[in-house]
Amino acid sequence: MTNPPAAGRFAPNPGLDALLRIPPRVPDAADPQPAPLPLPMSAAEATARGWDELDVVFVTGDAYIDHPSFAMAILGRVLEAAGYRVGMVAQPDWQSCAEWRQFGRPRLFFAISAGNMDSMINHYTANKKVRNDDAYSPGGRIGTRPDRATLAYCQRAREAFHGVPVIAGGVEASLRRLAHYDYWSDRVRRSILLDAKADLVVFGMGEDAILEIAERLASGQSVRDLRDMRGVAYAMGASESPPDDAVVLPSHEDVSRDKMLFAEATRTIHNETNPFNARRLVQWHGRQAVVCNPPRFPLPKAAMDRIYGLPYTRRPHPRYRENIPAFDMIKDSVTIMRGCFGGCTFCSITAHQGRIIQSRSRQSILQEIRHMAEDPQFKGVVSDIGGPTANMYQMRCSRPEVEAVCRRQSCVHPTICKLLNTDHGPLIQLMKAARNTPGIKKVLVSSGIRMDLANGSPEYLHELASHHVGGLLKVAPEHTDEDVLRLMRKPDSREFEKFSRRFARESQRAGKKQHLVPYYIASHPGSDLSAMVDLAVFLKRNGYRPDQVQDFIPAPMDVATAMYYTGIDPFTRKPVAVARNLRDRKMQRALLQFFKPENYFEVRQALEQAGREDLIGSGCDCLIPAKPPQAALIQRRQRENAQLRGEHVRSPQKQARPPRARKKQSRHAPGPGYRPDTRKARPKPKDRPS
Repeated sequence: MTNPPAAGRFAPNPGLDALLRIPPRVPDAADPQPAPLPLPMSAAEATARGWDELDVVFVTGDAYIDHPSFAMAILGRVLEAAGYRVGMVAQPDWQSCAEWRQFGRPRLFFAISAGNMDSMINHYTANKKVRNDDAYSPGGRIGTRPDRATLAYCQRAREAFHGVPVIAGGVEASLRRLAHYDYWSDRVRRSILLDAKADLVVFGMGEDAILEIAERLASGQSVRDLRDMRGVAYAMGASESPPDDAVVLPSHEDVSRDKMLFAEATRTIHNETNPFNARRLVQWHGRQAVVCNPPRFPLPKAAMDRIYGLPYTRRPHPRYRENIPAFDMIKDSVTIMRGCFGGCTFCSITAHQGRIIQSRSRQSILQEIRHMAEDPQFKGVVSDIGGPTANMYQMRCSRPEVEAVCRRQSCVHPTICKLLNTDHGPLIQLMKAARNTPGIKKVLVSSGIRMDLANGSPEYLHELASHHVGGLLKVAPEHTDEDVLRLMRKPDSREFEKFSRRFARESQRAGKKQHLVPYYIASHPGSDLSAMVDLAVFLKRNGYRPDQVQDFIPAPMDVATAMYYTGIDPFTRKPVAVARNLRDRKMQRALLQFFKPENYFEVRQALEQAGREDLIGSGCDCLIPAKPPQAALIQRRQRENAQLRGEHVRSPQKQARPPRARKKQSRHAPGPGYRPDTRKARPKPKDRPS
């Protein structure tokens, strides 16, 4: 087999061409468009459309919600608009492949995704306990998808129809495309390509990629011919040679054995994320090479308008009878941009959506808001107008020739790049036009605010506080310690204090009583007990009592995850303090909510361990009183009773059951005896009473 083309000679992008050929949606009062139908979730629905065969079958771990905030809805509608027949298999029973076969053999490929979240983060808390609910499932029920859902779904697709290409995508596949640290198994796992046996992994946002795959497979090309695409990763056979132009990462075996090599690999991966200068990566796993091509180029404004202008129902599929929490939260929101140039080390948005901001046109956004206002069920309040970050709309490097060679990890850290366009003017005009749209009572901003950017625009802060806050505004200062903030790539804590003062002043000018809701992270790499105690004192002095706190979860491929696993900053190679055991993590979390009685004993232990007994007592800065409150004692007693319940109580002896007839057992079936390597062993005699 010939090697794929070099990094500078990738195939043209027929996916983007097909995307731009989709006619823009222009409402016509004289000829109104018929109400859109959701994509079919059963063979009967496909037959009702007159389809006897589907081109693409999506399999997703989320409930199917036909709303542009959900990736499967966007990708399905994009393919439909390009003329392909698409079906949805949502949260299937993975114990068999029956649901994979319900539409028959897809003509082109299976598209597999674990959902909007990594399935392990969806299932487990930072303490590795099973979560009580799943926001992407009807009724918030858990157990509707397996652990490592991409693996199970790809396996069933292979089993259902041999020879049909299997294309994996979504956050889980995207962030696990190379060897990665897995927090839940506490080891470095192989590329998901090898475990899932997918033909390709599409990483990043996939609208033009999935169209390119469909166009080329429909034209008669094989799935191997798609290896020249940007934004894909693939596994080579043991007898194949990887491309000569690729940057070779330390192998899976090397990064599993040597933590410094894991840190080196992490740095290289994140240095090759700018699509304008990124190089192809190769990583060996034993005798097989996993090849990761450079990311796809950012979408132009016209393509973004086509994507978000498609006819979505903006509702869950009619088969669902229970509320879906994620839908209830975002149903009245509007996405105005994607991507984030913040580069926070604990966040996957930059790695998945890219560092370059891709914005919709003002006309496209206002058209969507007008369409929402026409819905009889709409209450007149847009719950959010934003994206990964609310105030990065239309911000981008002002020098394209510099952007094309830049390898900076963040455009705003340690300082805001002087070449970054930080003009809030287009966003301010959009906010004014949105709230003045007929049928709109209120337009809120619920996405996170980048405070260092907002501090540079007094007019934006005035508009925000005067018209777009519903009493509470979420912000994410994350910490107060300078060293921790540096490791996070977050601005200095003085930026939060400056933003807080200005927001309070603008709210007062507007005659409104509004408050900030700051979010902080416990147990982030670099954060020790002393840093968390200082943060708790800051919260006490400023009167903040956070109801919700975040425990750091090491997500695959994040820079902070590499710090957690290795104890090394990949970019400076300096050691980093890490809270790895459960007791330390509990103490850090408790310090963020020191005011809760149930946290009293953890907070006291943390203060004593940090040598800060001066914060125990009745002083102004004291976090807890010297004597535990009654509520803390009751909570501890209840917790201890729950842990010990039944462990020291002698149960009544069960009556002996009559012997069962033994079933005839196949000689090939494993019996109840000993393992093959212990054949000489004999059962130990039972203890006899003396």
